Amino acid sequence: MLIEASKACLLIVDMQEKLLPVIDEAERVADNCVLLLQAAEKLDLPIIVSEQYPKGLGPTIQELEHRSAMIFDKLSFSVWRNEELKSHFTKMEESGFKHVIICGVEAHVCVLQSALDLAKAGFEVFVVADAVSSRAPESVDLALARMRAQGVHVINVEMAVFELAGKAGTPEFKALSALIK
Repeated sequence: MLIEASKACLLIVDMQEKLLPVIDEAERVADNCVLLLQAAEKLDLPIIVSEQYPKGLGPTIQELEHRSAMIFDKLSFSVWRNEELKSHFTKMEESGFKHVIICGVEAHVCVLQSALDLAKAGFEVFVVADAVSSRAPESVDLALARMRAQGVHVINVEMAVFELAGKAGTPEFKALSALIK
């Protein structure tokens, strides 16, 4: 299955100031999350940002601040187990948004649990492998393998961008392809 821009939203999971310094390849993950955010912005996709216990882990990093993003605080690891987020995703689904593109941290905790819960709830979930990480690289490998086994689509940033573009020769393609350098 390919991502359809008309049905897609971007979920940025817990990219927070105090958490990123301990994340493996944090700069790469942040850069790729920013690229996905820019792609979502160019296509007017809904952008959802979760923050795990922001009192302790701080706010989302400044590079990912976006005026149209809906930011939700949570204590549950899965976004689906937070009532406010669950309600938001349910409303989005009723409006036709069934494809959830996920990036963020930590791959083996909040990303994994969110992806599995959203998939179980009937969403098509696309986890962007080069835009997720954890403290330990082996945790990422285990998380991605587990998500694949449960039917979550594991993709990379370029796959996401070009699937959202759909075809060459359009203004959207030009805008999105410029993001890939």
